[in-house]
Amino acid sequence: MTVSAFVTVDVFSDERFKGNPLAVFVDARGLDDQRMQQIAAEFGYSEITFVLPPEDPANHARVRIFTPVTEVPFAGHPNVGTAYVLGQRSELFGRPVGDRLLFEEKAGLVEVKLRRRNGQVTGAAIRAPRPLEVRQSVAPDTVAACASLSPRDVRTERHHPCVVSVGLAFAVAELVDLEALGRARANADAVRQVLANQVMPEGDFPLFLYVRDPADPFRLRARMFAPLDNVAEDPATGSASGALSAFLSTLEPVAEGHFDFTVEQGVEMGRASRIEVSVEKREGRPHAVIIAGDCVPVFEGVLSR
Repeated sequence: MTVSAFVTVDVFSDERFKGNPLAVFVDARGLDDQRMQQIAAEFGYSEITFVLPPEDPANHARVRIFTPVTEVPFAGHPNVGTAYVLGQRSELFGRPVGDRLLFEEKAGLVEVKLRRRNGQVTGAAIRAPRPLEVRQSVAPDTVAACASLSPRDVRTERHHPCVVSVGLAFAVAELVDLEALGRARANADAVRQVLANQVMPEGDFPLFLYVRDPADPFRLRARMFAPLDNVAEDPATGSASGALSAFLSTLEPVAEGHFDFTVEQGVEMGRASRIEVSVEKREGRPHAVIIAGDCVPVFEGVLSR
């Protein structure tokens, strides 16, 4: 009987049972699309990954990312966690594993740099595969309805809610304070109504809500809801953090600069996460968006087939 081995890790945390759990199938050859989707639904994590040989031998792997209901073109914690898992191996599809990896994904090529401490891989930093896209605005009333809040809870002085992406799109909105953020709850019916009335990227409406620290505008606390993906709430969302940080950098008055954001997420779920995002801004636009964090191993197992 053949088996597919998997490893689970908690991503964007150095403490087990915090952060965002991820399952990584380190050699997914022999698994078809239907089986990958079934496995993702069985795990029930916000995403899991399947690692395959690259189509271009100049790269290291092809990585496919599945939520419980669909495949997505890019996501943050699956890339950081997959890189961490592969960084524990001496070789990958016959090639030595170094500190830099290139992953082929539907959104494009993802550049990865492993992070080490005392010679041990502790996490990874990834470069978002696409430049920042700022898409349609979203009415504060819509955000409030989807998050079970009042429109008064949505802050619009700095920017109106909008859809942003560096590889995967999210509706982002600033809330007035942590108390409002703590009251937020996903309203799946309201999300369905949004999708019935307007076309959204990837056919979904994941909502990323945040509050800025009054003492440090580059320190954020956030929550993410994607009820139509069977993700009532996500403990850590690197792709959303990267897109939001890139967008916020465009609001800074300087045309050139380097901005370091820290995004805390999952606190209300009891799975505190820490996402580090670095944005290099050139000529008024984000040039490079780097999403980074630590990981910790949890389980190892096999899928019999």
